Amino acid sequence: MHRLPSLRRLLILAAAMLPVATAWAADLASQPQPQAQTGARVIQRGGAAAAGVAPSSFGGNAGASGTPGAALSRIKDLASVEGVRSNQILGYGIVVGLNGTGDTLNNAPFTKQSLQAMLERLGVNTRGANMRTANVAAVMVTANLPPFATQGTRLDVTVSALGDAKSLQGGTLLATPLLGADGEVYAVSQGPVAIAGFSAEADAAKITRGVPTVGRIANGGLVEREIDFALNKLKTLRLSLRNPDLTTARRIAAAINDFIGGDSAEPTDPSTIVLQIPPRFQGNMIRLLTDIEQLRVEPDQTARVVIDERSGIIVMGRDVRVSTVAVAQGNLTVTISEEPQVSQPEGFSDGRTVVVPRSTVKVDTEGRNKLALVKESVTLRELVDGLNALGIGPRDLISILQAIKTAGALQADIEVM
Repeated sequence: MHRLPSLRRLLILAAAMLPVATAWAADLASQPQPQAQTGARVIQRGGAAAAGVAPSSFGGNAGASGTPGAALSRIKDLASVEGVRSNQILGYGIVVGLNGTGDTLNNAPFTKQSLQAMLERLGVNTRGANMRTANVAAVMVTANLPPFATQGTRLDVTVSALGDAKSLQGGTLLATPLLGADGEVYAVSQGPVAIAGFSAEADAAKITRGVPTVGRIANGGLVEREIDFALNKLKTLRLSLRNPDLTTARRIAAAINDFIGGDSAEPTDPSTIVLQIPPRFQGNMIRLLTDIEQLRVEPDQTARVVIDERSGIIVMGRDVRVSTVAVAQGNLTVTISEEPQVSQPEGFSDGRTVVVPRSTVKVDTEGRNKLALVKESVTLRELVDGLNALGIGPRDLISILQAIKTAGALQADIEVM
């Protein structure tokens, strides 16, 4: 009983402190909160967060992302920087060391001339000699010179037979200069040729797998001349869309402007976006490009149906729509069967045995097929389900899609490969 006074005093003290605590909490809530650092907006790159761009660039506004929740793609995968590109180079060379599978010199005069010219440069005179070697083949050497390739960079080259050589297996490419479209030498290639196919034959059989007349030399090219392109000195940057589209170009420009601020990016046509380099990125183009190429937008595309009549392949885009239409499909099948019979004459008669033809012709018009209703579709799945309900194969579906397009019920472009 002696503890009750202490408990009563504690309750009285807590009741007295309650108004003070309430006033202190209200005063704390009224004070301004610390502001975040200016410009430290958040950009989402492949699921990770980094400083750089506002979240509105990735789905918060319709201008950058289009439909909320749709699949977004990086600008890096949608567009390329104008000027940052590969260049094709090629050259004419000779492969030696073949095991009798090279060019026939009588049938390939260019191989004979090349062999004679090469030997003369090495101090061997073969003019007028009867050369019958089958271990040499004339080839074309091709490669792609990557952007910003410096002297000494190694390239992969492809070697293709030019004459009537049967195989390049075991051959070695001699030093071959690789020229660009301007006629200048940009690389030199040499080395052993590796092929993926082979060929073997005997007197009555022959086996060929792959293409033995095309080979590859890994790191067989050596860059000798650089292509000048001062990326850091550009004042204006141009982005080229791989699939030109007005909506996609506008969304990319909006995403870049949200990141940089202002109106630095502007689409000039469905495939080009012009970007004025901000002063803070002058001389540091790599930093700007690495940030821009990670921005994500939703690409748009034209409703299109791609048809390959040779293989029966049909590819439909997501935005393909069809209006309600009735379709009937039927084939006329004509079956002809031959059952020849033998006419045997009676005994001791002057007749002779003959074969009498007997043909049966059957015509099937497939009268069981009726009109099928393909309802108006909103999604691609509904369209596919409606076409599959017709119970036909891809070959007949190609003709039906073209007929629906002619009737004006297919809201898409048909492209035949």
